[in-house]
Amino acid sequence: MKVIITGGGGFLGSQLCLKLLECGSLTGPSGEPRPIERIVLLDAFFPSPCTDARVSQVKADICDPKAVREAVGGDAATSIFHLASMVSGECEERFEDALRVNLDGGRNVFEAARAAGRGTRVIFASSIACYGGEAMQDPNTDRTKLTPRTTYGMTKVICELLVNDYSRKGFFDGRSARLPTVIVRPGKPNAAASSWASGMFREPLNGIECRLPVRRDQAHPMTGYRTVIDSFIALHELPERQLRDDRAFVLPAHRVTPHLAQAVIQEIAQERGLKPGPITDAFDERIQGIVSNWPVGVDGSRAVSLGLPQPPSLKTIVEQYLEDFGSGSPTGRAADAARPR
Repeated sequence: MKVIITGGGGFLGSQLCLKLLECGSLTGPSGEPRPIERIVLLDAFFPSPCTDARVSQVKADICDPKAVREAVGGDAATSIFHLASMVSGECEERFEDALRVNLDGGRNVFEAARAAGRGTRVIFASSIACYGGEAMQDPNTDRTKLTPRTTYGMTKVICELLVNDYSRKGFFDGRSARLPTVIVRPGKPNAAASSWASGMFREPLNGIECRLPVRRDQAHPMTGYRTVIDSFIALHELPERQLRDDRAFVLPAHRVTPHLAQAVIQEIAQERGLKPGPITDAFDERIQGIVSNWPVGVDGSRAVSLGLPQPPSLKTIVEQYLEDFGSGSPTGRAADAARPR
């Protein structure tokens, strides 16, 4: 079996690659497990080379249909995890680029999957930014009407609908995971309007200041990156007969506020003898305006009923980050060594 991961140079893409290498196999078109012989990572940038012989890094633009077709190839025993996307803040500032990358890029992936054959499975990474406006509920479910109030959310909704329709027509076997905000991402803040969600854990635990652009009581659905990776794979493994006509599933999440985050940070810091950095108010009207149009709660019970995982406690999610990327981990030690002194 061949696996394609678009956005394979990013955080979730690289974590998914590692997990798939660990798993060693996925369900193939016959419904039986097949060994993963090759993983192709497609992205415009890779922070470091991969030394595993089973992994190929293809540096290409998702908007180049020829490059996407060549990366996918023509083997129906192929699975595609489509994670590549411009993030929310960028999409609000660069409308035309958002359409080009998120919509045209998505079409390129879906058409390449269609050409590969009916047995191809496509897992699309969508977002709770699909929800918005007057139709929002508390909590939002898979049955909540999708009326996004951001360009980013609009592109995700359209791609969800394309996945449903390509699947209805038998072009490929598609599934969409509607992601809550994923925490805790290592590294530096990015242009996503939800970047503060990781920053309010990451920076204090690294002993530095977090400048918070939203209100302290702002609730937002969040889940851990390990749970998201496990959800991608669990969604891939579901038999097609269980999916029915709506193939988009919102994942379960915790309702988190900066107040709650600070309490968890203080508890962990006390247990580990850390001196956390401060969370200071740095209100940004633009960021708050985007976040205010996103849901404060989601109901992922439909996904859970099909076997997708619930996230662990918020404290456990943060502890998993420290285990994988903290200063005591191999990744964290490498990052510390690279810092200027």
